[in-house]
Amino acid sequence: MTVNIERRRLVVGGALGLGALMLPVGRSLSAEVLGARGFTHNVASGEPGSDSMLLWTRYAPAASVDEVRLDAEVALDRDFTRVVSIGSVRTGAYRDWTAKLTMEGLQPGTSYWYRFIAPDGGKSPVGRTKTLPVGDVDRFGLGLFSCSNLPMGWFNAYAHAAARDDLDLWLHVGDYLYEYGIASYKDKDRVAGREVMPAHDHEMISLIDYRLRFACYRADPDLQKLHQMAPMVALWDDHEITNDSWEGGAQNHQPQSEGDWNTRRAAAMQAYREWMPVSEEPWKAYSIGTLATLYRTESRLLARTRPASAELARAHQAGDPEAALRNFRDGAWRDPTATMLGSEQESWLAHELKRNAPASAWQMVGMGTIIGRTLMPEAMPGWVRPEAGERAVDKFKKDVRASKLGLPMWMDRWDGYPAARSRLLRAAQHADADLVMLSGDSHNAWAYSLAEDGQPAGIEFAGHSVTSNGMEGQLAADPRDVAGAFVAANPELVWADTSQRGYMMIDITPQRVAGEWLFMRTTKSHSTALAGVHRMSVERGRRKFSV
Repeated sequence: MTVNIERRRLVVGGALGLGALMLPVGRSLSAEVLGARGFTHNVASGEPGSDSMLLWTRYAPAASVDEVRLDAEVALDRDFTRVVSIGSVRTGAYRDWTAKLTMEGLQPGTSYWYRFIAPDGGKSPVGRTKTLPVGDVDRFGLGLFSCSNLPMGWFNAYAHAAARDDLDLWLHVGDYLYEYGIASYKDKDRVAGREVMPAHDHEMISLIDYRLRFACYRADPDLQKLHQMAPMVALWDDHEITNDSWEGGAQNHQPQSEGDWNTRRAAAMQAYREWMPVSEEPWKAYSIGTLATLYRTESRLLARTRPASAELARAHQAGDPEAALRNFRDGAWRDPTATMLGSEQESWLAHELKRNAPASAWQMVGMGTIIGRTLMPEAMPGWVRPEAGERAVDKFKKDVRASKLGLPMWMDRWDGYPAARSRLLRAAQHADADLVMLSGDSHNAWAYSLAEDGQPAGIEFAGHSVTSNGMEGQLAADPRDVAGAFVAANPELVWADTSQRGYMMIDITPQRVAGEWLFMRTTKSHSTALAGVHRMSVERGRRKFSV
């Protein structure tokens, strides 16, 4: 029997409090707290190959057992009269009853239907997936998502994308969920009924917390439908663990009250790999025939060095801040040991670009954070809403002061790691690659024509958020004026939108990559209506946007 978890049940479960989570060994946390049995969270697929696919589900047994076996079937038709692959997998409370299984022997560029079968004969919902093509490919459609904060709104972007029939693969570039407790949100930012566990002011810290939060997000019907309709390549950013994470800590981790960083990091990584249709590989390349190579990267938890945010803050507080900022700009900010990817992954990506660029038209790199250079426009402090307070104005003023000296506004993104950024872009240039960066994180929409050593290095489609608030919440100015000011202040920035939510559609052909930023009319009520679309494209060999 398939069980559908209702949103109100999640809210009731959260009200049980942390004391209810002290469960006997060998019993599933989520099954106990949520009271759900059977196939509790639908199905998903990911890690696509030309002849294989990873399948995912979660099954909580009714009986008190430590482990169950699930069978899986892949067929060419939804009625499963033409089954082409079968397999089996075991799961148990040790992995929160989630199950992942890679199915082999599939055909390239082919749509399939799949399902899981429980020991009692019960069947999961049926999922649809599609293998990657080989050889010459005329077109490939990619959906790009980031920053989906459940308490802040409805996942209308997921619902809209799931209803399409022109997309072959989803790419989620991070902030799939958020760590904060409900009490940390302002009332005006929350949507009634969009609750998460752990409840109230408790953010994710332990393995129990991360599993519960995933259970809440993956109970959302629009997110379930997205996973059910096509495979996903997914990578984490910071909020899957906590804000502004790096290898040795995070802005939002306080060891005195939240314990050892490595313990928290390990818990977050374990829950992510349990609940997501992903492999254990930290990074990976996916071949889309001669059309493109897609790269999944890891830029948060394994090798990223500490961002220079503290050094920048000290420079602003110095007796002569401009002199201190110049010293910071010419010293700590340019440190060649600062890295987003780590030397091993940097080397891997450089070699993969060189190997694949002659064989596939486009080199498409999925990245958690923006690589385009972004300085703060001078007019920004004067646009801050009065209710945002002097603290917001002061921050913008500092950003403007730093920008006048060539320092970016985001130390936590590639801008804060200029030597590492140069290494990546030079690797693409040396490989003679048509580079397309696909990123998220900022909650707003951006298009960059990237440059290195005065030469074009590729383009970046930076996607807006599914629900998370953007900078418009702090500003009283017309968003068109804000976007225009950013474009005027930043040579690499070709276009921006700083006020809308949604997702991106990337249309890939041998001679052109076209991107659409789709803007949802609202996230505060359940609707798939669009407010508008913006389109931009890059031609093969130009390595900058056509404008």
